[in-house]
Amino acid sequence: MRRSSRLFEIIQILRGAPGPVTADALAEGLEVSTRTIYRDISALQAMRTPVEGEAGIGYMMRRGYDLPPLNFDAEEVEALHVGLSMLARTGDSALQEAASRICRKIEALHEDSSWLQVAPWGAPPDDPARGCVSIAALRDAVRDERKLRLTYRNGQEQESQRIVRPVAVIYHLECTMLAAWCELRGGFRHFRTDRIWGCEPMEEQFIGQGNALRMVWQDLNRWEETSPAHS
Repeated sequence: MRRSSRLFEIIQILRGAPGPVTADALAEGLEVSTRTIYRDISALQAMRTPVEGEAGIGYMMRRGYDLPPLNFDAEEVEALHVGLSMLARTGDSALQEAASRICRKIEALHEDSSWLQVAPWGAPPDDPARGCVSIAALRDAVRDERKLRLTYRNGQEQESQRIVRPVAVIYHLECTMLAAWCELRGGFRHFRTDRIWGCEPMEEQFIGQGNALRMVWQDLNRWEETSPAHS
């Protein structure tokens, strides 16, 4: 979780807590160290967020502090609920968790929309425990313009090692794909994430090239050419 998102989550937790919340409890809930929570609390206080308390006792939000309300009408709320629920079909576990957090925040301000149901069947989940690559790690590499070293197995179970410059993540109903410039092939290639068996972020980056590569990729490729049948 990025720091900006974590700060927002701390605010939400403290706003909803009936009493002081210890740094240890915040650290456990956000899966970071207690030292990181101390730094985050200091950052919030430096931004004049009314967080009160101290290490060893706990923290709480001063009464009256609130975030701007979300002004959605009923149909907009339902559209958000359905759209966010459909993230369950992408196989991207990090986005699924983020979608669940957003739904909870929306439902705290609006009527419950859980009667709108979306079937969960779609791309296989990116479960690292089963050897599947984390789609969140691929998104990070696109965002950071960082090269990846991939171990990839095609539909015929032929394995190859690739060094790629990732430019986009494409969500299909039955799979998720990574679009990247492949240094081995000297061109753009599309990799099904459920066939990526090894993914190592490299020290080498391609800062400033990501947007240009993405524009060329978009010019060269149409959606029908990035279907799973053409991966």
